[in-house]
Amino acid sequence: MAETRKTKVLIIGSGPAGYTAGVYASRAMVEPILVQGIEPGGQLTTTTEVENWPGDTEVQGPDLMIRMEAHAKAMGTEIIGDIITDLDLSSRPFHATGDSGTTYVADAVILATGARAKWLGLESEEKFKGFGVSACATCDGFFYRGQEIVVVGGGNTAVEEALFLTNFASKVTLIHRRDELRAEKILINRLMKNPKIEPLWDHTLEEVYGTNSPLGVEGVKARHVKSGEITDIPAKGVFIAIGHAPANELVKDVLETHMGGYVVTKPDSTQTSIPGVFAAGDLTDHTYRQAVTSAGMGCMAALEAERFLAEQGEDVEVAGGKDHAEPLGYGAKVEA
Repeated sequence: MAETRKTKVLIIGSGPAGYTAGVYASRAMVEPILVQGIEPGGQLTTTTEVENWPGDTEVQGPDLMIRMEAHAKAMGTEIIGDIITDLDLSSRPFHATGDSGTTYVADAVILATGARAKWLGLESEEKFKGFGVSACATCDGFFYRGQEIVVVGGGNTAVEEALFLTNFASKVTLIHRRDELRAEKILINRLMKNPKIEPLWDHTLEEVYGTNSPLGVEGVKARHVKSGEITDIPAKGVFIAIGHAPANELVKDVLETHMGGYVVTKPDSTQTSIPGVFAAGDLTDHTYRQAVTSAGMGCMAALEAERFLAEQGEDVEVAGGKDHAEPLGYGAKVEA
């Protein structure tokens, strides 16, 4: 028999935004439920060294997310390994349906579903997905020890993937459609100094080719953007690193979106076009897309959800703590 779970705040997603929302919502005593989704921990679980998380000179992405999950759980967040497949925001309380069959009923919803890797849309790319074509170097790089590899892209993701893959590959060719990279300067410097990486400027990926039985990549064809000349590059692995798109499937036809599908929020707020529904992290952030900004928005979403519930007359306790002395206009200060 299908179960129904009721909560004041339902958090959908489990990256830095989701887990931070869990911490703050728990401190507000609203007993949040967090549904982790298809990729518990989000994009950071497929990242290696993280060097820009305040307080850690260097930390492994998966380790950081394990710590965040443990923190949210210790504060009182109920964390459930389920995937929300349907979300009804037509009236309050809101209703969400999990892949498990569970129905989640919530007075407020925080969307923290993040973003997913973009693909080029090539027929040959689709053919070899999982058989030599990947969007996750940390997931699949190990399989290409001593092999030649191609990375496609020119931003931080592409440079980070190329650098990581040099731990395994004999050679990494970075295909970029422009003649300069858009990554952070420190990453570009590392890439240009690495003898295993060879940039191929002003080219786009035209085709991935390989064997059919067994299915496997043998190389790629790259097209020069100006001359149209084709360059053949031998490779056993191809990593597509052209950025990410917001994971907005649950709300793209319900909430206001812009900039290719990012959920619109009010200025200086995480409030969406539906009262009581808040969005945080890469689902709404088309500018910064950093773990630290996602965590900040998760904090904002939880505090705004707390305020919303209080304004609706819900039974919400005042959140205390050193960082929350004046809880959102409740009128009574809490001693730290």
